[in-house]
Parts: sequence; structure tokens; C-alpha cells
Amino acid sequence: MTALLASVRSSAEALDAAHAGAALIDLKEPGAGSLGGVAVDEIARIVRDLRSHYPVKPISATIGDLPTGAFDEIAARVIDVSNAGVDYVKVGVTPGPDAARCLTLLASLPASVVPVLLSDDGADEELAAFAGGLGFAGIVFDTASKDGRTLFDCVDGPTLSRCLCAAGARGSMTCVAGSLGMAQLAQIRALGPDIAGFRTALCDEAEGRAGRLDPKRVAQLADALHHAEQAAGVA
Repeated sequence: MTALLASVRSSAEALDAAHAGAALIDLKEPGAGSLGGVAVDEIARIVRDLRSHYPVKPISATIGDLPTGAFDEIAARVIDVSNAGVDYVKVGVTPGPDAARCLTLLASLPASVVPVLLSDDGADEELAAFAGGLGFAGIVFDTASKDGRTLFDCVDGPTLSRCLCAAGARGSMTCVAGSLGMAQLAQIRALGPDIAGFRTALCDEAEGRAGRLDPKRVAQLADALHHAEQAAGVA
């Protein structure tokens, strides 16, 4: 079954998303970029608030939008975010000359890191396989540009399917994200990732991803994912 990950920016949004049926809560600041980071002290406060009501709900947080080659800054930020109490730390990785070294660094850190392979120019199958061999808890395929294109506009289905298989070959959870919504449910269902991540589709339509999360939208999408899985089981 594909679980719903809701990206949230505050304690209020985190609690609303969890109550509405999100299986995983992801902390990010959408106003600061595609993987904009929430302040570390705020991450710790949100974690405390959420765990007081949902003690076993998995929580991830991004480190912010950093260049893939900023190795020292990335490592320091990963440790800071991990120490704030989250279960997983998400780090964006752009394909290119620094990507493999960055992934190797992330795999060596004393934190449960989930690399986010940014796929605006297509998914890199070799990089996905390399990441899959490093033993990460999870691997995400996402987009950096929030320009109206979805992940499925950037990567064709067969390529993304091969990347997901390569990333998950040694047990890593696989996740798709990138401006996804109800219109992409059939494509998500066809791929069958462990997790599908959402932000824009969970917010007021007029305000977009920087607006307030709407728990009704979380519930609708969680229900749609659940029923898609039921339909797949019947088919």
C-alpha cells in the first residue's frame, strides 16, 4: 500500500495532517524553496507537539536547499536536524559530478538520511542504483522547480519504474513527490511506491503550496490512495 506523506510547516499543520490520515509527516518551509528548511528549534518544538498526540507517527524534515557540492554544510545541517528528534532527514541531491560523493557522505553520517533525487531533467538510473546500494532508509524522487510541472512531466513512467526498482532493490523505502495530486493517482498506483508525498494538493487551491494546509484535502487524498489500493487488489 502506498502511504501518504504530508509536508507541513507548523505544529498546527502537522496535527491537522496526522488527524486527517497522513501516514508520515514531513517538515519543510515551502516559502524557502522546494526543500526549504524549518528552523531547527522549530523542528524540535513541532516534534514534541506531534509526538504528544501521535507518539509513533514517523516524522521527517528537510535540511533546506543546499548545493549538492556543499559537503561540509550539508553534513552539519543533517546532524543538527537529526538531533532535533526527527526519524528521517531529507537531503536534496542533484544529478551531476558531485552527486555520488554526496550520497556516499550522507550514507556515512550518524543519522537516518533519506536522499531526495531531484529529477527535473529526468531521473538518473545509474544514480538511483548507486543510492540503492548504500543502505538508506528511503529514497525519494522529486522535482526542485515548482513551475507547474509534475514529476511525471519530467520523467516517463518506464524510466521512473526502473529507478524505483533500483532504489528499492536492497530494502530502501521508495517515494515519489513533485507537485503531485489527484490527477496523478493512476500513475502513482501503476508505479506502486511505498510512499507518495504531497504539499500543493493539500493546500487551498487559490494559495498553492505556500498556503495553509487543508485537512479536508489530506483526508480526501488519503482516502483516494487507500481506495486505489483496494481497487488494485480486486482487479
